[in-house]
Amino acid sequence: MTKASTLQTGVILFAHGSRDPLWRLPIDAVAQHMAERWPELSVACAFLELTSPDLAQAVESMMHMGKTHLRIVPLFLGVGRHAREDLPRLVNDLAKAYPQVHFELTPAVGEHPAMTRLLAEIAASKTTGA
Repeated sequence: MTKASTLQTGVILFAHGSRDPLWRLPIDAVAQHMAERWPELSVACAFLELTSPDLAQAVESMMHMGKTHLRIVPLFLGVGRHAREDLPRLVNDLAKAYPQVHFELTPAVGEHPAMTRLLAEIAASKTTGA
């Protein structure tokens, strides 16, 4: 990705949400890690329900920063109804509402081979933590 395209691109980490305020800490930690590693890349979190901001709020925030390409990354391990039906419908509605923005919906992280390998390594490890 070129520097110019990075300046126009925003990444939205999308997760389910929970009533428990501590639930979102790992999602926020991913966003923080990305911001530290790629400071030129705008990163936000968004949630389907029970936690703020929702996807529309995160999109509007990114648009106010001048982002014209939004990559939405579902942080789901399994691909159930939310990832298969609800999220694509939300993104489609946003694309209709904001035709000036290019929306890129990636596969859920649980479908990525690197995630499968990482989870296997964690599960096989005799130690916990980093």
